Amino acid sequence: MASVERDKQDPFYLSHGAKRPTSAEIVTEARRSLRILGTQRPFTPRDEQRQLFGDASARTRDRRPPSSFSLHARNFEASDSRPSSGTRLSPLEHKPKLPLSKDEDYNESGTAVPKPPIAPLDRKGLAGARTRQLRPRSLTRLPPMTQQSKELHTEDCHEQPKLSLETVQRTNTNNLQHCNARRDRTEAPPELSTKHSGMQQPSRATPQKKETDTEADSGHGDMTGRDATDESVFWNFEVLPVLQEFEAVMPGGSVSEETIEQLCDACTALHCVLAERGKLGRRLKKRSTLLRALFRLIDLGSDQLNLALGKLILALNVSGNNLLNICKLIFKISRSSSNDVLFQKNSIIDSLLPLLQCEDLYSNGEAVLYTVGSLKLLSGNCALSRLLLAKDFISVLLQLAQKLLRLTDPDALPDHNPTVAGRDQNPIAGHILVQLTAALRNMADLSESRPMFTSNDVFSTLCKIMDLYQDDQDVCLNVARILSKLSSYAGCCYALSETLCCYRLFLDLLSKHSRKQNLVVRLLFTLGNLAARSSEARERVYEEEGAADILIGLFQHYHRAAFLASKNPQHEEEDVLVKLIRVLANLSIHPTVGRALAANALCVQLLLEVMEVRSVEESTELVVNASATINNLSYYQEEGTVVRAQHTHISKLLLRLLLSSNMDVVLEATRVFGNLSQIKYVRHFIIENKVHQFIVTLLDSKNPDVCFSACGVLMNLSVDPEYRTILRKEGAIQKLMDCLRDFGPKDWQLAGLVCQTLWNCMEDGETQNMQELLEILSLYSDQTFLQWPSCDDVKEYQNSCWEQDFLPVAQKLKKRIQSNMNLMEPISEPS
Repeated sequence: MASVERDKQDPFYLSHGAKRPTSAEIVTEARRSLRILGTQRPFTPRDEQRQLFGDASARTRDRRPPSSFSLHARNFEASDSRPSSGTRLSPLEHKPKLPLSKDEDYNESGTAVPKPPIAPLDRKGLAGARTRQLRPRSLTRLPPMTQQSKELHTEDCHEQPKLSLETVQRTNTNNLQHCNARRDRTEAPPELSTKHSGMQQPSRATPQKKETDTEADSGHGDMTGRDATDESVFWNFEVLPVLQEFEAVMPGGSVSEETIEQLCDACTALHCVLAERGKLGRRLKKRSTLLRALFRLIDLGSDQLNLALGKLILALNVSGNNLLNICKLIFKISRSSSNDVLFQKNSIIDSLLPLLQCEDLYSNGEAVLYTVGSLKLLSGNCALSRLLLAKDFISVLLQLAQKLLRLTDPDALPDHNPTVAGRDQNPIAGHILVQLTAALRNMADLSESRPMFTSNDVFSTLCKIMDLYQDDQDVCLNVARILSKLSSYAGCCYALSETLCCYRLFLDLLSKHSRKQNLVVRLLFTLGNLAARSSEARERVYEEEGAADILIGLFQHYHRAAFLASKNPQHEEEDVLVKLIRVLANLSIHPTVGRALAANALCVQLLLEVMEVRSVEESTELVVNASATINNLSYYQEEGTVVRAQHTHISKLLLRLLLSSNMDVVLEATRVFGNLSQIKYVRHFIIENKVHQFIVTLLDSKNPDVCFSACGVLMNLSVDPEYRTILRKEGAIQKLMDCLRDFGPKDWQLAGLVCQTLWNCMEDGETQNMQELLEILSLYSDQTFLQWPSCDDVKEYQNSCWEQDFLPVAQKLKKRIQSNMNLMEPISEPS
């Protein structure tokens, strides 16, 4: 019978370089040689204390706004009429008086007609704890009453405070009950009910001339006489009773929780009444009087009450120093994580977000700073971060960031307005951006937020922030943390890879801040993610001028520093090396970059030094990454590559790694041998040092990746006829058949490689175990007897691998076995 055709006797090689059109074949090729490396994202510890700037901030304490301060009622300005001068004056020790009269001569600028002291009065506090004698002082007494007010009191003055608690409860309840109903009504002259205060409605003919004239002077008095009368009635019956209850509370003493709850309810009711009457903002005549009463309650020191006060005060459109102090007060409350529940119950977040959209950032910069700082701290709470996300917090932050960039970007400013340009002239913008980027970092933790980051040019804005603030390490670090988090997810990583300016920016920052480990490690992690997912990203990084020099220069610095500190190893330095080597490994998948790195002597030398001097037990991930990078570079074996030139040294290092007890290290060493074993000297080294025995033993592992790599080495070894007998004596054929039986239906790529290895190991005319092998091949070649996954995508992929990776080789091997068996059949004599 004719001998087997010559092409059926040619050996298979673990060859590389041929382009394949299908995704299945690309996956197979990558699995055989090049490998994308992954690693853990750098750990970012939470600051133990909530503050504007963390303990690791590059800002010195004397160059940053404080996180701790004390606020009292005396820090606020009741008039709230003049703009902030920019110069802080120490508050005076005296306390301003607060007249709470109905129809008395009162100047809105803050001065009142002098009154003689009122005689001492015994009153019971709102909490009802004890009776105390009040001295003539500001904000602690009721004002003298008009004749009209006196008529409403049928009992002596000492009885009034006893009913005050009931009065405010009744007033708040009625206000809350009618709040929603009144919003639906059209504007009409108010028909005030007397049941709010138990008093008869006064005549609207009461003179209000002086109040109207005073308010007109401040820009709020342009109303008709009837409107002025209506507001006076509204003040007397809706607002004044609540303020009198505020007056009954003495600051400085202990206040019960019940009293705090009642005061909070009163603030809520008052806010509701003012809103439905359209008196919020600066529309109320006696706005200054109301603000005084609210400011006074701050001294009670209740965070719950202060949030309710803050919401109402912000609704009254305070400005200047008052706005700043309210923002500071809210920030102070947000510093305690135990107060997070208060922010969940109170809708003050709705009052804070509009502050970030103010137009005059230059004048209100410090107030915006503490507002963003508060929201940053709150966004660290998972429940509150979801609440903020629902309120479009990310878009608000991005709009604020773009305004700040226009303030500090000289190219974005008109030539005629250079006064606000530059970060040095407006340092508050940098402080705000630290808080803003930290808040975005917290929001990036939410999986629901990622679609927001892939739209609206978020990544280009973040890159521009980092570019303009390259010297601000706090800003750059926060942006790097955002990008390192988001680049771990495919959608965000692809969006970032399309932001073309990021590649040059990352390299510039790595060069400029090469000694700042916490920044460098995150930039490298992000670059590694980009190179892992996008071939275009690998090419763009390499095409940037000086990219290879910057990366290898970092490699050299951190490797030397870690080596010198080997007696006291630094985890941060090793983490930088892990991320850096991962970048090189993923970049080398691109043919152009891979060939350049394989020919770079310093790069290969540093990788080999890591494999040589680093302990596998102490630096497992580092050694694995270095071995994987050598594996990727060994894929390119053109003349002149350093890896090919140093194959002897590399083989000796791999032999040491194979003896490790760590299977990841063993796997990487086996993969490198799979590439280098195409060189005849390396094959001789493997046989001479009995490495082949260890490789055959790896076929017994239940890990398909380990078996795949072992088959690659055995397939190249069996190319030489003198080594086939050695492999058969080690039981390689039987173990290969076991692999085919165990992994065939689950991994057709491995099954195809096993068939190629069996082809090389078989001798012509060999029949031992061939019948068993023929049965396996016949079964796996029949598609009707195979079980396929139920998922359509997985089924399509598996079927593609079966058709392209396994079936052609299996059919070829099957024919060869049948030919060998036919040659060995005895020829029967004719009868």
